[in-house]
Amino acid sequence: MDIAESVWRDTKRPLWPLALVVPVLPFAAWALAAATGSGSAWWLTPVVILGVIPVIDLLVGDDRANPPEEAVPALQASPYYRWITYLFLPAQFAALVVCCAEWVRGPGVAGAVGLVLTAGLVNGIAINTAHELGHKRESAERWLSKIALAPTGYGHFFVEHNRGHHVRVATPEDPASSRLGESYYRFWPRTVLGSLRSAWRLETSRHQLRGRTPWSLRNDILHAWAMTVALFAVLVVAFGPGVAPFLIFQAVVGFSVLEAVNYLEHYGLLRQHNAAGRYEKVDARHSWNSDRLTTNVFLFQLQRHSDHHANPLRRYQTLRSFDVSPQLPAGYATMLLLALVPPLWRRVMDHRVLAHYGGDASLANVAPRRPPRGPA
Repeated sequence: MDIAESVWRDTKRPLWPLALVVPVLPFAAWALAAATGSGSAWWLTPVVILGVIPVIDLLVGDDRANPPEEAVPALQASPYYRWITYLFLPAQFAALVVCCAEWVRGPGVAGAVGLVLTAGLVNGIAINTAHELGHKRESAERWLSKIALAPTGYGHFFVEHNRGHHVRVATPEDPASSRLGESYYRFWPRTVLGSLRSAWRLETSRHQLRGRTPWSLRNDILHAWAMTVALFAVLVVAFGPGVAPFLIFQAVVGFSVLEAVNYLEHYGLLRQHNAAGRYEKVDARHSWNSDRLTTNVFLFQLQRHSDHHANPLRRYQTLRSFDVSPQLPAGYATMLLLALVPPLWRRVMDHRVLAHYGGDASLANVAPRRPPRGPA
């Protein structure tokens, strides 16, 4: 046994499997719906994720403990942590099948909305699992990342996040970095369309440099999208064409959850230009962090976002909290709800952005003012 490992123990080690509660929640809702005969049981997943977890977050509080660097190699190498991410995927897909089966049975209006939110939240959070896997060098994990993205049809995230967002983060050029004063509803179309365009440009350029057409399954975007087409086709054959609207609705909810997380991760933060006229290197000041223990366990420590951007190959169990990182006042589940109400979001966050820059708004990533409308 490694000496560092014998001295230091990951106190969160027994907690990490709790991340698998998310894709298991639809099965609990399924059992509850069967027992009660009520479609309203399908609201269990959104209530737990957006209601219960924020309350637990508040009660449990923060965890700012970091693993010592001498323990990191053993943590990185341990298969225990990666198997938890692997197990998320079969539970995710099984939950989608259960939701499809319930959809075609006709759960009523309330049940139908609950089903869409249930599948959308599970598959949206699965994008975080895809995010963790997609940053790794191992080809198996990178393939699993694309598979996890299939239910939301967001396979281009694999390209744009790794080769676009991580290069341009906290700059006006990054479609996934929200700006001070920009509402989530203005950010959503900008990031959805901008990220898609950016991913296609990046992948097209990669193939052109190799002298080949991008219109092949060697294109990471196209074969990721092919997985979505194949998945949806199988589900339509299995459950009938009536399931198609459900698949589309839940996919939109799923990638909207991702974009809500993108919205809060870098809101208003800006990398400054260095003496060479280029953006400074990404560091711990360029991402909003949250040390809320509960949400970090459920999201594979995505909230330790500064370390992730500075060291994207570090696995979730080794990510660190830094004093210089700007801190969100709550966990992601709570902040996501705030983002949906722009006046509340700005009341909570705008002064924090300004405080981070010593009151100088010129140092922030500020949304451009809309030009006044002229006479008709």
